[in-house]
Amino acid sequence: MKDWLTVIAFNVVTIIQIMALLVVTFGTTQAFVHSLRAMVNPSATGQHFHSGYIQFARWLVAGLTFQLAADIIETAFAPSWDEIGQLAAISAIRAFVNFFLERDMAQEEKRGNG
Repeated sequence: MKDWLTVIAFNVVTIIQIMALLVVTFGTTQAFVHSLRAMVNPSATGQHFHSGYIQFARWLVAGLTFQLAADIIETAFAPSWDEIGQLAAISAIRAFVNFFLERDMAQEEKRGNG
């Protein structure tokens, strides 16, 4: 039974990682195009650039959330304490980055609404 769960978890982790990769890739491509447009047609307030930054941050937060979910599933089936420690460190770094991205998004949205 445990062997089947391990195989299923491995496949689920792979699928979630692919989803995260697609989300980050799409967001990065969209941000690149948006940045080019903002450089070619800049606004006096920089609002075009800031709105692109907020949208990109949302994509990154989504991608990090998917990757964190994959890490949590993978941790459930980690065979050694070293691997659990590595996954915990990676998860902590992702959570740290996620926290600051969300904080920056909130500040930018307040600035845009205020």
